[in-house]
Amino acid sequence: MHLAYPAVLAALLFCTGLYGVLARRNAILVLMSVELMLNAVNLNLVAFDVWLRDTLHAGQALTLFTIAIAAAEIGIGLAIVLMVYRNRGTSDVDRLRDTAEGHEPGQNAARPEVAA
Repeated sequence: MHLAYPAVLAALLFCTGLYGVLARRNAILVLMSVELMLNAVNLNLVAFDVWLRDTLHAGQALTLFTIAIAAAEIGIGLAIVLMVYRNRGTSDVDRLRDTAEGHEPGQNAARPEVAA
């Protein structure tokens, strides 16, 4: 088997995931795009492990660790998204960015209120 086929497939998967992370506004779709990128990395790890004929199968072992980290990431990320959705009523990433900066939707950013 040629190494080019899985490498090209992994590159296409990674680019699709990168586009999803950069272009999407929904937090759940962003998390799905991150998972797609991690699966592209897993495909590369296994393909290079088979191509190099590693006796320790280090690529497959790293893939198992990556899958475990991805499962933990999606669990924590989904819990955060659900709590934000319950509190805010939306999972729009742009609105989350505004709340992180401390600006309320109706507050004027040029004149913050000063507590007297």
